[in-house]
Amino acid sequence: MSTPIRRQAPPTLARVLSTCTSSATRLPRPCVVAKWLHSRNLTTATPRAQETVPLRKHLKDEAKRKKAEAKINNAVAPKKHQLDPRLARWELTVGIEIHAELNTTSKLFSAAPTEGQEGMANSRVAVFDAALPGAQPHFQAATLLPAVRAAIALGCEVQRKSGWDRKHYFHWDQPNGYQITQYYHPFARNGSLALTAADGVPDEELQGAESVMVGIKQIQMEQDTAKTTNHGNSTYHVDLNRAGLPLIEVITLPQIHSPQTAAAVVRKVQAALRSVDACVTGMELGGLRADVNVSVRERGTTGTGTSYSGVSGLGQRTEIKNLSSFKAIEDAIVAERDRQISVLEAGGVIEGETRGWTLGATETTRLRRKEGEVDYRYMPDPDLPPLIIGTDLVEHLRLTLPELPAETIQRVHSAYGLSLKDAKTIVELDDGDRLEFMEHTVQLVQQSLPDETTDKPKIGKLAANWILHELGGLLTTSETSWEDLTLTPQDLADILLNLLQKQITARVGKQLLNTLHETPTTSEHRPSVEQLIEQGNLRLRPLSEQGYEELARAIMEGHPEMVEAVRVKGQRGKVMWFVGQMVRRGEEGTVEPERARVVVERLLAG
Repeated sequence: MSTPIRRQAPPTLARVLSTCTSSATRLPRPCVVAKWLHSRNLTTATPRAQETVPLRKHLKDEAKRKKAEAKINNAVAPKKHQLDPRLARWELTVGIEIHAELNTTSKLFSAAPTEGQEGMANSRVAVFDAALPGAQPHFQAATLLPAVRAAIALGCEVQRKSGWDRKHYFHWDQPNGYQITQYYHPFARNGSLALTAADGVPDEELQGAESVMVGIKQIQMEQDTAKTTNHGNSTYHVDLNRAGLPLIEVITLPQIHSPQTAAAVVRKVQAALRSVDACVTGMELGGLRADVNVSVRERGTTGTGTSYSGVSGLGQRTEIKNLSSFKAIEDAIVAERDRQISVLEAGGVIEGETRGWTLGATETTRLRRKEGEVDYRYMPDPDLPPLIIGTDLVEHLRLTLPELPAETIQRVHSAYGLSLKDAKTIVELDDGDRLEFMEHTVQLVQQSLPDETTDKPKIGKLAANWILHELGGLLTTSETSWEDLTLTPQDLADILLNLLQKQITARVGKQLLNTLHETPTTSEHRPSVEQLIEQGNLRLRPLSEQGYEELARAIMEGHPEMVEAVRVKGQRGKVMWFVGQMVRRGEEGTVEPERARVVVERLLAG
């Protein structure tokens, strides 16, 4: 019924439609293309020869129509992230408990190593970790150092005297039958976090303010549990390698009122702990996990009248355990918030319980009744003396503390002339590796330039743009990660140096970047930037002013409609179209976009 479409000569719409009908006198069977057009109120009549429109243009027009429809629909229909209308009546409150593994070489109460013999179960276990009879805990003082750094980074007050408590529960992942923690007398108290829109706090929670403050009630040290794996229906393997690893638990006040802010709090805590080398890994590798306490109350009321650490008027809370990603935190809070609202609106009562969450689920699941202080039978540990922390140690750690993320962002913004958004991006990407790459590159460029031409902000901004956009795009298109990058800071410095000295164009620089990325640094025949420029004859040979004008005029004469768009319709953005044409038509290494733009603007204004 239809003829095939040839690649070299795409058929017009008229030709496609004509092949769908027969030359016989009977009524033709409806054509698929005709029905498709008719459903969108487009004509199926065969256009006159001079009005023939390629099929590609029809598809383009259809895409424009869909885009216009989407704008109309978005204006009428509720947006994806629009607030649930029920939240005008109900207020969400969240508190978070963040568990992070400390970066130490030994466990908390034994000299057993925290790393080594990967894959060997129960290979890093001391007698106390295994709860052998008569074994006593011995606090490893070195574990205190990353814990105190974490407390300082989160703005907490380090307590001179703290103590150890036993939290009793019976499960095979806790061979002693209790966990040693600091429930009553933690080593750090009264911290705070300031979060802004840049951190992910929604506008409805900011309410016009620049930031919101979330208090940190306390930070306590405690043991991790063993790892349990399920094998079949009734077989469980217990690996004690993890038992006794040193953790800190960061407990926030219930001052969070949106799922996005909850995730932002955990992200900010993780960034702070990483910056001071306090924790081993982040959430993505299991070194940090979170429990969230969720409650709702009707606005304007005191909820159930519950209070927590000075925050009053709360609803009945439930706890969702062991959330291991930022998305899980947001999704679990949304699901539990909606469940509690539905229960309360139906006249039900929220029970204090521990609940679980599975990625992809639509509702949290009940695990058990929520335990309290009585259930855990907290008591001071009789085998451990109080923990005394000297003020001299705290002051020393405070003075030698590495730069915090907020300080780094501000420094990069000021020193290199980057916007706050770009500074935040380059600081946070790849655990700071991109920032280190950028600063090394800037240093190398500065060392190669005469003192009078050294402009740190200009070089920094140029380096950041290439690292964020050009290198970032290269990694995306080649489907590689930053760890697989084959370029060195010296490679990028050489490219930027040639650009600044107008030895190559930006287009050539991108070609060099791509070539070097495809050549491993371990290759014996890997060329340098200078060798690639010389071998490819890529050195800039700029046109004369007359040459720029001749090239620009030739393009303008061939595209009078584009000239009219600029001169008559005032579409100044079309100027860069001419610049792009000049770069493409000119011989490689002869057209500088900046000079081309100046010439085009002058000719179009004439």
